[in-house]
Order: sequence, then structure tokens, then C-alpha cells
Amino acid sequence: MGSADAILERYDNNPILTANEENWWESKSVFNCASLYDGKKVHLLYRAVGEYKDYVSRIGYASSNDGYTFTRNSDMATEPVEEYERYGIEDPRLFQLESRTYFTYVVPSNYVRNCPTVSTALATTEDYHEFKRLGLITPRLHDDKDVVYFSTKMAPTSGDLKSSNGSDGKCYFSLHRPSSWIGVSYGVDKPSIWLAESFNLTDFQRYSILLRPEQDWEASKVGAGPPPIRTKRGWLVIYHAVSNSKVYRAGAAVLDLNEPNRILGRCKHPILEPDKVYETTGDVNNVVFPSGACVIDGTLFLYYGGADRVCCLATANLDSLVKYVLEDN
Repeated sequence: MGSADAILERYDNNPILTANEENWWESKSVFNCASLYDGKKVHLLYRAVGEYKDYVSRIGYASSNDGYTFTRNSDMATEPVEEYERYGIEDPRLFQLESRTYFTYVVPSNYVRNCPTVSTALATTEDYHEFKRLGLITPRLHDDKDVVYFSTKMAPTSGDLKSSNGSDGKCYFSLHRPSSWIGVSYGVDKPSIWLAESFNLTDFQRYSILLRPEQDWEASKVGAGPPPIRTKRGWLVIYHAVSNSKVYRAGAAVLDLNEPNRILGRCKHPILEPDKVYETTGDVNNVVFPSGACVIDGTLFLYYGGADRVCCLATANLDSLVKYVLEDN
């Protein structure tokens, strides 16, 4: 079996997006981009920073016909408008569900320099220009980020979850990383990835632990990256993992297609780790942060932030990567 490095290849012309000094709102850094492929174009929403004093993030937009070369708008896609967004909007994740396009994003409780707790919010868009806010979907005290949704509804993992609104009996599933959920009562001692189930998109009714730190390279914490990708052999979950030395790497797992609480395989080794200068040196050194993914003609396009400063791309044959994840355990 080959290594993940032989399967996942960085784009030769990385980074695909860098700070643009001509636009004040993205003049310092652009990173952690979400992606969605609509069959014709790849759409990106990316986090942008224009000043370091308060480090308030906004969101920009770019698009591509081939997934490699992007054209970006000079105007920001959206900025903080609600009271709960006043300290910035960060780290979007795009997904499509029931023919609608949504994205989750992170909302700090204070300026980033003050080490705030965070919540996750949800919005929807039809054109990447107008955005309808659906509000906060996680409590601030949970410190819950890296929230991503599965693209289809599925049966609940057990029969005790009942809908009261006459639905088809199927649930929405999502992944969360509530950093405050650690200790004996939670069954984990480091921030972990939890699976949530609900009969709507904003009120989560059941949580269960899914992935906890296991290897040295993920000893500090793990959190979901892009929304899970449906493949023939299972849901491919790509996540970020942080070591005790604060190096951010990317890991991967495969979940059962019908029972997403069942792990079919999980990498013992990272699939991507900081190596290039645009990953090792930046606003936060030694960071590979996967946040967007799409599949075009059997090729996985994985978009990630490099060192909290630039947007980057790596590609892989999807089937080969899933095979690797299932066997590297």
C-alpha cells in the first residue's frame, strides 16, 4: 500500500489565492475556504482578514471553471451584519441539501486577540451575493465549531429519536467539535468530533462521540474539515488534527453510508501535513487546514488553508484515497 503523499498531490501553482492589498478587507490574509461544485463551476467562499489589530474576518467569493484557476470578486461576499457577528465571521463550510445551498460559519464571542469562545451560525444563498442568515445554531458555552452537514438525510442511529412534526422519519446528520465537552462525563479528555442528529437544521437532538484523538499527530484535538463526501464505499470524512506541538495536519476516516456512527476505516497517518513554505510560515506557522472539497470526474479537489494566510489545493483520485483510508489502520 502506498502512502497518502503519493495519492494526494499539491497543486503546482499553490497557493491558489493570496492576500490582495488593493482590497482593504482582504489585504493581510485569505484562507480556510469552503467549496461547492455545481456541475459547471467551483464556488469558493473564503475567510479574509484586512487588519491585525482586532483581526475581524469577513468572507470573500471566487469561482473557477476547472477547479484550479479562480477569478475572485473585488467586493466582499458578506461581512458582519448581525449583532452576534460583530467580532467577525470565520471559516465557512459550504454544502447542498435538498436543492438548497447552505454554509456554516464560526462566530467569535469577542475579538480574536482576547481568546474568545465561539459559536456556529448557518446561512443560505442562491447566488453567492445575497445571504439569508438562519442564526446561531450552537450555544456559546459549548465552544462548538467545525460544524458540517451530511448531504442526505438518513434514519436515526436508534429508534428513540422521534419526530413530532410528521416528517419521513429521517434525520439530518452533522459533525461538531464542542471544545468544552471534555472530562469524565463526556468520555473524552481532548476536543473531539461528535455526530449530531436532528429533525431540522438548527436544533440538534442527539449527540454521540465519533472520532477522538488517537495518534501522536492528533493528540491535542481533532475537528471536521469539509462536509462529508459520499462515495461508493462510505462517507469520506477529512478532518484537521493538531499535535501537542501545535502542528495542524489533515487526517481521514470512512463512515458507513447508512449508519454514519459506524467507522469503517481511519488513517493512522496524516494524509497531508505542513511541508511547503506556504504551509510552514505564515500568520500561524505549520498549518494545513482542510475546509473545502468537491469531486470532478472522479478527482477529489481538497481546498485548504496554509499557515492561516493563503488558500491552497491538493488533488487525489477519489477511489484511491478511500482505499488508502480503509487500509491504513
